[in-house]
Amino acid sequence: MPWNRLLTLGVGACAAVTLSVPFAAVPASATTSHHRAGGSLVLVGGALADDNREIYEDIVRLAGGPGRARIGIVTAGAPVPAEDPDADTPDCNNSVCNGDYYADLFRSYGVADAQWIPIDLDHPGAADDPAVVRQIESMTGFFFGGGDQYRYVTTMTRGKAQRDSAALAAVRRKLRGGAVVAGTSAGAQIMAGRDMITGGSTEPGLRDGAKPGYFDDPAVLGYLPRGGFGFFTAGLVDTHFSRRGREARSIRLASDTRHTRVFGLDENTALEVTGVGGRRTALRVLGQRGVSVLDLRRARVTDHGGVWGIEGVRWSRLTAGDAYVAPRWTVVPAAGKPRVRPAAGPCTATPSEDVFYDYAMVGLVEEGLAARTGCVAVGGTSYEKDPQWSARLTRGSGFTAFRGATATTFTDVVVGIRPA
Repeated sequence: MPWNRLLTLGVGACAAVTLSVPFAAVPASATTSHHRAGGSLVLVGGALADDNREIYEDIVRLAGGPGRARIGIVTAGAPVPAEDPDADTPDCNNSVCNGDYYADLFRSYGVADAQWIPIDLDHPGAADDPAVVRQIESMTGFFFGGGDQYRYVTTMTRGKAQRDSAALAAVRRKLRGGAVVAGTSAGAQIMAGRDMITGGSTEPGLRDGAKPGYFDDPAVLGYLPRGGFGFFTAGLVDTHFSRRGREARSIRLASDTRHTRVFGLDENTALEVTGVGGRRTALRVLGQRGVSVLDLRRARVTDHGGVWGIEGVRWSRLTAGDAYVAPRWTVVPAAGKPRVRPAAGPCTATPSEDVFYDYAMVGLVEEGLAARTGCVAVGGTSYEKDPQWSARLTRGSGFTAFRGATATTFTDVVVGIRPA
């Protein structure tokens, strides 16, 4: 049977990892802190809806609760007003109006105070201003908005070594001391450790591989070897994950940089991490969609006439209420979620003709592997044809699925990618 009709691959093993908060005035992905309790992260995959009470109220709770929380808003990833053609209109999208917008939104969720922290490309020196540092030190939580994660590197780190600015050092201290640091899209991506993704499209990335640096060409799969702020180091991070079909680009980046784990954050969905820098770190999912975990410990790169391919990537997806035990690589479904048992019968899942876009791979699992016993393997091909790619998904030996309120949890789907 052709590869793009059936693929069966092996099972992975266990390994330990740590989550760390590096000390101030060191590179962003450096030494582990041994603070007993630690702070919290809330990493959102982008497109966070204003009415997502579950996530906003979680940030407020972790920052001290309604009436007590003080949230600092950082929007340095956004364009500055001079770059925004709508700067003087209600449709504005720039660092200043985004800061005001999020401050008003957090106030609507009951925080005692929410303030824009005035760091952006127009004011990069503000990150070393003692007044800004004092402002940061008065906060109990922080929210980093979207845009371009490299702008955060430019404005909040210093030099090729990406040493902390005074402002970033202050945020790092606050996190170690128990504050919450939240971010959406680029604001979540910047929390990553080494080899933080800087951009790239899926099909060109699969073809050409990952390259260190930041590129004006948005198609280039780029990464920053020194990483982002290094608040989250349990694996690579990617955002807008299944909505933009980024499963494959993350697999290629992880393979090229020798990472064994990726956390893929869906839109309007968050990964909450508590105890960051402490002795016990806990991870759970909140929101509408899911958080994917890609396991490359036993993945094998394959060669197809000089064209890259890979087999044996294990994919699990957590949804609202689920927990993840990072040292054991284990998904813990939320209590009460019913197990999905595939119905008897032939496979009726339709192969996708745009498998790397708009939840296509998630849909193949939900409508195929989790739906019918006859679905031994499902998959599809990429929309792009230069070259065209094929993705195949099969049930691993530990495959299970659970039905959540808005999305399906599943574990141990085996992924293979190769030229079609």
